[in-house]
Amino acid sequence: MPLFAQVLGQAAFAQLPAPVRALHSVQQRQTFAGRARIERGAHALVPLLALLSRLPRSGEVAVEVDFLTDAHGERWHRSFDGMPMHSRLWRHGDRLREHLGAVRFEFSLQADAQSLYWQATGVWAFGLIRLPARWFRQVRCREHADGGRYGFLVDVQLPLVGPFIRYEGWLEPR
Repeated sequence: MPLFAQVLGQAAFAQLPAPVRALHSVQQRQTFAGRARIERGAHALVPLLALLSRLPRSGEVAVEVDFLTDAHGERWHRSFDGMPMHSRLWRHGDRLREHLGAVRFEFSLQADAQSLYWQATGVWAFGLIRLPARWFRQVRCREHADGGRYGFLVDVQLPLVGPFIRYEGWLEPR
């Protein structure tokens, strides 16, 4: 059973738009490609925080994501205009966890017929230091159908920093 079906449950997973369900049903390995518009915030801490999380620079860029699945979850090897961003995702009870750079996230997932929503519920720095959950209430992701393609929107705002990063775009199987 696909990782996201395990976290959401089969009934919720089945109601997702077809492009979202297809992306999260990869068997072993598949590459998706598309475009994204990335906007980083202007606060002085944004470059350092983005480096620790391995987040891409601002711009309108080509995106490629190689999805690999195994018994432990999924690995996502993203490339934003050649800049790599790798993460590992796995199930933790009814939550999804993602290790991205020096940060580990825990997400609650919600699904409906239009979208899949991610909401950060826990964050750890360097895998050990639990950070206050209230700092990450504005870490959100929405996946949806975009004209028959997979569409995504990631929007992150942080206390004291304000807008941190926002990226949106689309992917299709390659």
